[in-house]
Amino acid sequence: MELMKIENLCKTYGKGENEVKALDNVSFTIPKGQMLAVIGPSGSGKSTLLHILGGVDRPTSGKVFLDNQDVFAQNNKDLAIFRRRQVGLIYQFYNLIPVLDAEENITLPLIMDGRKPDPKHLDKLLEMLQIKERRHHLPSQLSGGQQQRVSIGRALFTSPGVILADEPTGNLDSKNSAEIMKLLQQSNREFEQTMVIITHDENIALQCDRIITLTDGKIVSDKLNNIK
Repeated sequence: MELMKIENLCKTYGKGENEVKALDNVSFTIPKGQMLAVIGPSGSGKSTLLHILGGVDRPTSGKVFLDNQDVFAQNNKDLAIFRRRQVGLIYQFYNLIPVLDAEENITLPLIMDGRKPDPKHLDKLLEMLQIKERRHHLPSQLSGGQQQRVSIGRALFTSPGVILADEPTGNLDSKNSAEIMKLLQQSNREFEQTMVIITHDENIALQCDRIITLTDGKIVSDKLNNIK
């Protein structure tokens, strides 16, 4: 079943001689429940693609559909609601609110949306993330790996249609990187979360169901991994 459809996506910066095509006519689909890695050299358009898929940035042209909904046909208010409810974003540098503890950071998107967190769901998620005993610690009191777990929890807590991760292991050592990938794979299996992971690490990419390679804003390779 198709969850996301990307049609002729283009993103251009600058004009005339200074024009740069970050994305150049990119098209592909993502089935529900797939774990997709997007790789490519620096400047290939990976992060630009991720930000457009998440509704954080608008394309110059082209369309993105999630559950048959034209994402950019929405006004800015509806697009903000879309980001809160339909997309979970995981960043390399966590983007946690320093004055909020782990639990507050995880539940923040739901509270901003005017909804009340489910304590049982929160406890189950904290247990899976292995940070239940750190739930009332501030980000400054957590290790890098623990902060990334909080970031993952924040993305997962609202049960969005798709999880978008921008270099989620790029700031971690090999041990923590392996543990974070196990968490993402566990969420992918148990909650049938569709995931798009931007990474420069081939070992991370090979743990995903599929790898798309971008170069100069174009898809140069799209292949399935035989990992299941």
